[in-house]
Amino acid sequence: MKSTKLKIKNRKGITLNANLELPANQKPNYYAIFAHCFTCSSSLSAVRNVSRALTQNGFAVLRFDFTGLGRSEGEFADSHFSANVDDLLDVHSYMSDHYQAPSLLVGHSLGGAAVLVAASKLETVKAVATVGAPSTVNHVKHLFSHQVEESAEKGDVEVNIGGRPFVINQDFVEEFDKTDLPTIVKDLRKPLLIMHAPFDKIVGIKNAEELYINAHHPKSFITLDSADHLLSKEEDSQYVGHMIGTWASRYFPKVENVMLDTEGEQLVGHLNIVEDNFTTSIQTKNHTLIADEPASVGGSDFGPSPYEYLNAALAACTVMTLKMYAERKKWDLKEVFVYISHSRKHSDDLNLGLEQPKYLDHISKKLKFVGDLTAEQKQRLKEISSRCPVHKTIASEVIFQTEIL
Repeated sequence: MKSTKLKIKNRKGITLNANLELPANQKPNYYAIFAHCFTCSSSLSAVRNVSRALTQNGFAVLRFDFTGLGRSEGEFADSHFSANVDDLLDVHSYMSDHYQAPSLLVGHSLGGAAVLVAASKLETVKAVATVGAPSTVNHVKHLFSHQVEESAEKGDVEVNIGGRPFVINQDFVEEFDKTDLPTIVKDLRKPLLIMHAPFDKIVGIKNAEELYINAHHPKSFITLDSADHLLSKEEDSQYVGHMIGTWASRYFPKVENVMLDTEGEQLVGHLNIVEDNFTTSIQTKNHTLIADEPASVGGSDFGPSPYEYLNAALAACTVMTLKMYAERKKWDLKEVFVYISHSRKHSDDLNLGLEQPKYLDHISKKLKFVGDLTAEQKQRLKEISSRCPVHKTIASEVIFQTEIL
């Protein structure tokens, strides 16, 4: 999964901070936008976890900070509800111009209300998912209700929301009374997934009930059981992301992966140097793999490195060979672990006593056996581990034949 930082100008010239999360192969089938909760930001761990889980279902997910929140420019007082919706529309427009029109909107809490309104204005949005969303936008006013009258008298006033200070004004307060969310949901006529925790103390479960009753089919509801409103537990936010991805697959046509032709060989490797940096696609007849270099050497770390694949081939061949040998001998080998590392070491450090010292490839192989085995049986398994076909290939002289097609 790769995250790209973006700066998006909204209609008021305010720069919104955004991150675009891409699937591991960097080739999304569809695009989604995630709208965070009231006074939160796109860096909230729950937002990141949901977004990254969605990338595993082929979506690219843009998560961004609303005006005046997180790392976006602007004042919180300008981040009233209709401004949130406008931000969503502007971000959608940016993505349509620079990437692909997002077709899935996901919103958390008040962000859920915002995506419902935005979806009603965007034809390219095919489905909407909300998490802990209120059924009325003015529901959030209870967070600072005891300070609303003061803002009417004094204009700008500092309020405390969730233990943090924010400056609001009367316009900010009145904005929450202008949206009839149940009617918008009734007229939406798009696939809608409503996710809500039954014991949500911030936005009660009755809100989910009202949204569901007003929505038309296809509509779905998933309970989040013991999750809290902010999805503080990592397993809850990951569950939300995976469930949204699974639900959305019903409404988004499956995009078949383009299979590389091995042209009669055992596998083919392909790298689009212009687009993919070091990220390499590897295709066998039936399987697709991704190889990459770590970020420390300029790669994107989307997959194992070439030497890690070499180690993986040796590890897989070793344990499979030991399984077959132990079964043939009827030994009590229940599990086997092999730990492998490749490095370059000098012959002097290895005490080889070569006439012409030099650097050599060095592979460390460590074995761990689980089962009722004698010391003699373990020693024999160690000897057999060096006889697996891949081990013998690496250790022997290999003849390469290379040609240009």
